[in-house]
Amino acid sequence: MGSFVSTIRTAFKRSAGAHLASIVLAVSVLAPNIAAADALQKAKSAGKLVVVTEMQFAPFDMKVDGKYVGVNRDLFDEIGKELGLAMDYVDLPWTSVLPGLESGKFDFVGAPINATKERVTRYAFTNPFAFSGSAFMKRKGDAAVTKPEDLKGQTVGVVKSSAILRQVQRFNETTPVTIREYSDNNQLYADLAIGRVTAAASSLANVSYAAQQRPDTFEVVKPTFGIPTYYGWIARNDEDSKSLIAAINVALAKVIADGRMAAIQKKWFGEAYDLPAVMPEPQI
Repeated sequence: MGSFVSTIRTAFKRSAGAHLASIVLAVSVLAPNIAAADALQKAKSAGKLVVVTEMQFAPFDMKVDGKYVGVNRDLFDEIGKELGLAMDYVDLPWTSVLPGLESGKFDFVGAPINATKERVTRYAFTNPFAFSGSAFMKRKGDAAVTKPEDLKGQTVGVVKSSAILRQVQRFNETTPVTIREYSDNNQLYADLAIGRVTAAASSLANVSYAAQQRPDTFEVVKPTFGIPTYYGWIARNDEDSKSLIAAINVALAKVIADGRMAAIQKKWFGEAYDLPAVMPEPQI
C-alpha cells in the first residue's frame, strides 16, 4: 500500500508539474499576442472607442437637457463612422481626465487640448480639429473697434490665470490696453454687455459661440491676435497609441475633405475656417 500511495503521489506531482508547465508554456505563447493588442486593436476588439472628456466646455463638450452635445460630439460621431466603431462617451471631472489617461485607465481623451511645447512632448496629439487662438469680442455695433489695434487705450477683460491672459499681456506690449481680470467668461461677458469693458478676450471658438448665441449683443473682432494655437485630442505618448492616433488622423482628414467639418463649424461657430493638415510646431 505504501508503495502504491508513493507511486500515486509521485504521479500526481509529475501530473501537476506537467500541468503547470503547460500553463506557463501557454502564457508564454499568448503573451506576445496580448502585448500586441495596442489601443486601436483593443478598441476594434471591443467594437467601440472610449472617448473621455469633461462635458462642461462649450461649445465643444456640454450637456443640454442631460444629453451630450457639442463640436466634439458631432465630430466623433462622424469619426466613429469612418473607423467602424461605436463611440462610448464618458464624462469625468477635468481633474481626473489627464491622470486617468496617464495611468492607463483609458486610452484616449476627446477633450480639446491646447497643443503647447510642454504638452506635445508629454502626450501624443492628433492633427488639429479646431483653432484655439485668441480673439476679441466687442458689443454689437461698436463702430470704433474694427480690428484689434483699435483697442489701444481701451479696457479689455480676460479670465485670470489663463493662456489667453498671457496672449493679452503680449498684445499689451505693442498695443497698450488696460487689462481687467475676471474669474470666468460669464462675468466677463456680462460686463462687456453693459459697457464696463470695451472688449472681451477669449479663444476664437468661445467668442464665436458666444456671438452666435447672442447675435444682437456681441460681435467678434477680426482678425485674431497673438500666437496661433490649435486644439487636438490626445493619447499616451507610447508605442501602443501610435496606430490609434494615426487612424483618427485619417478619419479626421476625410471628415474635413468632404465638407462635414465645415458644416459642424458653421453649426457651432457661425462660420467655417481652414485648418492645418498636421499639428504645427507649438510656439508657446
